[in-house]
Amino acid sequence: MINYDEFAMFAENVSEYSLNVATMPKVERVSLVLPDARTISALKWGTQSPQIVLVHGSAQNAHTWDTVALAMGVSLLAIDIPGHGHSSWRSDGIYEPTVLAGDVATAIESWAPNVRLVVGMSLGGLTTLALAGQRPDLVASLVSVDITPGVNSQKTKAITDFVNGPQAFASFDELLARTIEHNPTRSNSSLRRGILHNAKQLEDGSWQWRYDRSTHPSGEQASKRLERLSALWDVVANLKCPFTLVRGGTSPVVDDADVAELKRCKPDAEVIVIDGAGHSVQGDRPVELAHALTRLAAI
Repeated sequence: MINYDEFAMFAENVSEYSLNVATMPKVERVSLVLPDARTISALKWGTQSPQIVLVHGSAQNAHTWDTVALAMGVSLLAIDIPGHGHSSWRSDGIYEPTVLAGDVATAIESWAPNVRLVVGMSLGGLTTLALAGQRPDLVASLVSVDITPGVNSQKTKAITDFVNGPQAFASFDELLARTIEHNPTRSNSSLRRGILHNAKQLEDGSWQWRYDRSTHPSGEQASKRLERLSALWDVVANLKCPFTLVRGGTSPVVDDADVAELKRCKPDAEVIVIDGAGHSVQGDRPVELAHALTRLAAI
């Protein structure tokens, strides 16, 4: 059995990316019981009220932001959205942005009431966009990482081919090999850490992913879900807060047509391209993303 301590690997992040971290920050796991008895969980970085909230993508968890958080060195909150990480799965299997936004709002109200910048990646980006539409009082400034309401099944095919693969693996090495195969822009060491945070070992020694597989519907169900996301363009058009789109330079998920529609809906939106990054910008180029977020948060 592999021993797992979610707080024991930060030194690896610091070393791999040559971060200037003199003293490791305080990081704690916080959780909250929701009215329907589900639990939402998050990582709280630092000792002050979080100024930044980070919301991960589908099939990820709050630890996807570890290197970004270490590089920024500020108090922030990284949320495990429902069905992921340490947050409860939904009994109805519904993980749509407009539904998830309510739980993210509860987390912000509870742990980050003074937040200045809300950042969401992929599903997290659509969720925080929905949040800005539902609760504009909680979103002073918004960043979407490599996602727009123009996402479709063709753009996300390479990603869904990976996450819709096997749920269980006979060994950690088998799981790591598949992950490496489908993530050529990432280092093996970062992928190993990611698996330890995002999968669990069973008593028989096998491994399986932690996230709820129903977060990734397939076929007609998936197509209809993507069609519903296009309604979030109306939210973009009505945003009153500053909005920034961060694109991965090699990612197919956001294309030039999406950027054009973004500029049509919100002409003052800023677009930042992170060279060398795929869809998971925080995993591929975390230091560059940290620099961009630091500027946007005016820290």
